Amino acid sequence: MKNTPITFILILLVSLLASSKTNAQNKPKSKAKPMTDFRSQMPKPGPAPVIQISDYTEHILKNGLKVIVVENHKLPRLSFQLFIDNDNFLEKDSKGYVALAGNLIGKGTTKRTKAQIDEDVDFLGASFSANSNGFYASSLTKHTDKLLEIVSDCVLNPTFPQAEFEKVKNQTLSGLQQEKDDPNTIARNVASVLNFGGDYPYGENTTEKSLKNITLQQCIDYYQTYFKPNNAYFIVVGDIKSQEAIYYAEKYFGGWAAGNVPKHSFATPKPNVQPTVNFVNKDGAVQSVVNITYPVELKPGSEDAIKVSVMNNILGGSAFTARLFQNLREKHAYTYGAYSSLGPDKLISNFSATASVRNEVTDSAVTQFLFEMNRIKSEKVTENELTTIKNMLAGNFSRSLESPQTVANFALSTIRFNLPKDYYKNYLARLDAINADDVLKTAQKYILPEKANIIVVGNKDEVAEKLKRFSNDKKVNFYNAFGEKIIESAPVDLSKLSPENILNDYLSAIGGNQQISQIKDIHIVSETTFQGMALHTDKYVKSPDKFAEKMTMNGMVMQEQVINGTKGIQGQMGQREPMDAETFKATQEELNVISQQKYLADKYNLKLIGTESIDGKDAYKIEVTLPSGVKKIEYYDVTSKLKLREVNSQSAGEKTITMTTDYSDYRAVNGVMLPYKSTITGGMMPMPIEMIVKTIDINKGVEDSIFKID
Repeated sequence: MKNTPITFILILLVSLLASSKTNAQNKPKSKAKPMTDFRSQMPKPGPAPVIQISDYTEHILKNGLKVIVVENHKLPRLSFQLFIDNDNFLEKDSKGYVALAGNLIGKGTTKRTKAQIDEDVDFLGASFSANSNGFYASSLTKHTDKLLEIVSDCVLNPTFPQAEFEKVKNQTLSGLQQEKDDPNTIARNVASVLNFGGDYPYGENTTEKSLKNITLQQCIDYYQTYFKPNNAYFIVVGDIKSQEAIYYAEKYFGGWAAGNVPKHSFATPKPNVQPTVNFVNKDGAVQSVVNITYPVELKPGSEDAIKVSVMNNILGGSAFTARLFQNLREKHAYTYGAYSSLGPDKLISNFSATASVRNEVTDSAVTQFLFEMNRIKSEKVTENELTTIKNMLAGNFSRSLESPQTVANFALSTIRFNLPKDYYKNYLARLDAINADDVLKTAQKYILPEKANIIVVGNKDEVAEKLKRFSNDKKVNFYNAFGEKIIESAPVDLSKLSPENILNDYLSAIGGNQQISQIKDIHIVSETTFQGMALHTDKYVKSPDKFAEKMTMNGMVMQEQVINGTKGIQGQMGQREPMDAETFKATQEELNVISQQKYLADKYNLKLIGTESIDGKDAYKIEVTLPSGVKKIEYYDVTSKLKLREVNSQSAGEKTITMTTDYSDYRAVNGVMLPYKSTITGGMMPMPIEMIVKTIDINKGVEDSIFKID
């Protein structure tokens, strides 16, 4: 950066000071009092500005459909939203069917296929998306008639095609597989169960099991029960006159038949009597996701709503200036960011304070979270903190009014929650009136570290034991990725076991050393589907030291590795390069038809860590350290003795990449049990990959040409 501007400012400042001094010396002495230096005093705030919010109109059709119109004629565009205002209810062992039902709206009608719907919407240059609470659509004003004809057809005449149901169900299953590996999603799943319980709508999580229970009829039943005009709002925003919007609402939705809609009520969830510590294990993780959370009763429009917003933003909701961020990131360097959230909800809300922190400081991070939560409820915030946050919220609110959609959302909330007509117009005045005493009282009412669920997703072996001190009972409760509690099995006496015993039991379970030793070569063909394309894998192993693996897609080599006994190559997209010494050595260290034979024969460093539940099965957990120093974790079923999982971690710059492979569907091939299904998660993959074995050939004579490098 150049110094000229700073130099200029300094020269100007010195000149002004010199001029001021000279004038003062030449000026006749006066007994008058010196002028007050107003720059040393903070200006007194003026009155809160009067908010000018665009008006909206509301109208109710004869069938009960409530129409809200917000006119904005700056651009020739319109947006339409249908909002179904049904009560939340329990989906029980078929959790997920409501979301599936919403995804099926727009996938076919009595007049159009999904392809025709997509084509008709694209032809207009419009957008349309549907969900379990209705739809959102937008287009140029001139296409209003055509667009509403399409979307009303989707909403009023859906056919719920079986093929689309299966497709959406499979997509949802793939999403669940991905979520199982995402620590933030896992923490949210556990939080929903602990905060609200399984007997409350917010406490249900969609799982693989519940998804498989869903039937198409359940989706149809949901639509037929809740998609009623007397249970809905139709919001129109943009370049249209109010009467014209009502005309279109009547034209396309006036014939929609009203009907009775079920109402549901549930006992309100309450915070814990005392804090609990809850853990989800993620082997190989070098970071822990921390979430400190509990349920909160805070309704939209309540007297405390704006005070809570101010208080929470000072604590952790305003990113860089918030106390949690300043403490955990700036002061202690535990994390890249620490945040908190708390806002109103129609049924019940929840407080949440979260961060991703290094394993070794997880317990210290929890300590600082609790420290800041206790501090904000025990001492007043500073005037600077209060002014900064109030200015930020006022600015955000004022900027939000530039969007007509904001005005529509205000109108919808005002009507839905029976708020005063001037609720949003008086927002800034109520915000301006909040003082430090209000923040302290609000924190004392809503910040409850002594009743919190402390949730951590991370490496159990490195972190869990240190967290016991945060719970009154000095216990850690364990859960799976969907918030299902892991019931601890009867303790297994590990004193009489060794990792060598467990590996020998595994070798016996899959056929025995004698049968395995007869395998001289093996060729495994497997396939998976990635983004709609088939990925084909050929894997060859030939005793004692040859290995080749090639992945192809549409005939193109995507990735390959070849070792001919003395050297190796690796490549991507058809480009080969020599394998570096470290990779070559690590690959050779595991090179065997059945790796466990090599572990035992060469006396690798094996450590029995303990037992753990893998998808409901108790498994022995063994750490394997290769001669190169590379470590991995392997799991063996206590009952069947078969290998269930393998976890590999490797450094990539400053990050550690962890990849988990689950094995299942063991079948006998030439007297040896081998897995026909491998599910790979983590690594650099955006979603899990399920490899299905197509063929396994043993001792069919793999040619040495397969391992040719030159």
